[in-house]
Amino acid sequence: MLEKLRVVFTIPELRQKILLTLLFLAIYRIGWHIPLPVVNQAEMGGMFGGAGGAFSQFMDKVAIFSAANLQQVTIFGLGIMPYISASIIFQLLGSVWKPIEELQKEGETGRKKINEYTRYLTVGLCALQSWMYVSWLAGQGPGGAPPPFILPEFLNDANQLTLGWRITAVLTMTCGTIFLMWLGEQIDEFGIGNGISLLIMAGILAQMPQAGIGLLTSAKMELVGFSGGVIGIETIIVLVALFLGVVAGVVFITLGQRRIPTQSAKHVRGRRVYGGARQYLPLRINQAGVMPIIFASSLLMFPNLIFEYLNRTFNWAGWGIMASMFGSPSSFMYNLLYVAMIYFFCYFWTAITFNPKDMADNLKNYGSFIPGYRPGKRTADYLEKVMVRITYVGAGFLSVVAIVPTIISTSLGVSYSVASFYGGTGLLIAVSVAFDLVQKIDSHLVMRNYKGLLEG
Repeated sequence: MLEKLRVVFTIPELRQKILLTLLFLAIYRIGWHIPLPVVNQAEMGGMFGGAGGAFSQFMDKVAIFSAANLQQVTIFGLGIMPYISASIIFQLLGSVWKPIEELQKEGETGRKKINEYTRYLTVGLCALQSWMYVSWLAGQGPGGAPPPFILPEFLNDANQLTLGWRITAVLTMTCGTIFLMWLGEQIDEFGIGNGISLLIMAGILAQMPQAGIGLLTSAKMELVGFSGGVIGIETIIVLVALFLGVVAGVVFITLGQRRIPTQSAKHVRGRRVYGGARQYLPLRINQAGVMPIIFASSLLMFPNLIFEYLNRTFNWAGWGIMASMFGSPSSFMYNLLYVAMIYFFCYFWTAITFNPKDMADNLKNYGSFIPGYRPGKRTADYLEKVMVRITYVGAGFLSVVAIVPTIISTSLGVSYSVASFYGGTGLLIAVSVAFDLVQKIDSHLVMRNYKGLLEG
């Protein structure tokens, strides 16, 4: 492996792409720590540094898959989530709105037009989200007290954030997200790998050292057993083994395929016979990717927030019980609803991204067919039936990965910040992006007659 890594850096073009990518990621990490001037960072740290409530948990989960830092309100506080949201909106519109669907079929020209519209929508979403978040920060305390999250020098005589500084904060956060979007595009063009995905993965991996140091400092380097909530050597060994096992399982399912055999028709031209080769059509087991967990974990925060608001407003004990049922990751109702939503979004997202009719038409146009099934509707029905079955397996895998952090946190007594690296959105994104990066590096190596990183 060391020899392969040495070869990677001996290729000038590949070395330049890797170094540029690392430089862009370093710029992102620097900006990730630059705070907005109007925000009282000490108060923000005190709010999110404690046990935290549903809002704090929501911010933690948003930070995982959006490369955001809303807990300290930095210039990159919104992360890349507005751009991801805009991309998802246009992908959904492509399934229900004819003009967008026609643009998607126009090839490179249509893709550039959709990217242009996506950027415009991103600016609008950034302005809206940053205005709402700054307005929440500038909200006055009880009895007209000054806003606790805004520094006093930026308040007017009425203890309100001045309009000029409010607009400045909104523009700063909006420009920060647009800069991240541009940074991701520069990685796509001049670096290596998918720029947006690498930014998200960098934000995820940056949390691992702090979580690992926190685990080791709180652990006792002796045998203490698995009771009493004390972390000992045996707990750390189990955590390492579980981490390797979960990563191996994620890799296995992420690369898993259902290969459907296809046969190309034979063509006779003169005295020669062309075609007739047997190939296969690969269908991914986890066709929906990480999107079901993102949707489910995001929406699952709202019931808890709603019930907590009703409990504070009407002061009825039943609302508090409902909030604890739907807000605690260790509760049965929370995990049951989590799994149900993952299954729903798996089938929903697969139905949007996978079109068996188009796939059957493409096979027919290229002169290929699935043995035993007539081209056209019969082929489309067969592909849809196969996809429904393998989606059930993929949704079950995503459900297991999603609840693994909760199981580890409750059974071994480790903090959820450590357990979150054993499953959920963060692990799936990190593994998927790492494989995509390795495959793109391999393509450069194979093009120059070198062995790939994953070859024996």
